[in-house]
Amino acid sequence: MGPEAKLYKKLKNSSKDIIWTRIENFSLLGTPDILGYNNRFTFFTVELKVASGNKVRMSPHQVSFHIKHPKNSFVLVEWKDKHLLFEGHQSLALVDSSLSSLEPVASSLEDSVSFLSSLGG
Repeated sequence: MGPEAKLYKKLKNSSKDIIWTRIENFSLLGTPDILGYNNRFTFFTVELKVASGNKVRMSPHQVSFHIKHPKNSFVLVEWKDKHLLFEGHQSLALVDSSLSSLEPVASSLEDSVSFLSSLGG
């Protein structure tokens, strides 16, 4: 199991109130890894990334998707011992800047799940 698959498993096990659909898509490049649906009847997408350095590696297609879909698109980054949730519109900054210089919307897995659960409604 790869690092992003392990991150998905952690997220899924931590968020029993969110319905997750894993997207395996090789025809539409840049499509996020998972589609979420919360108890407030809100859909959102999450790109999963595991960073080994101080930056996130995203393809131009992934960055483009998040810029074109700025509402309810997110990037969850596992970095060191942290889980940082960023809004999709921050994707270009994630590629260009260091993780320590960016402000996430949530800075733990628990806070990320709480934030995603509160969307909509």
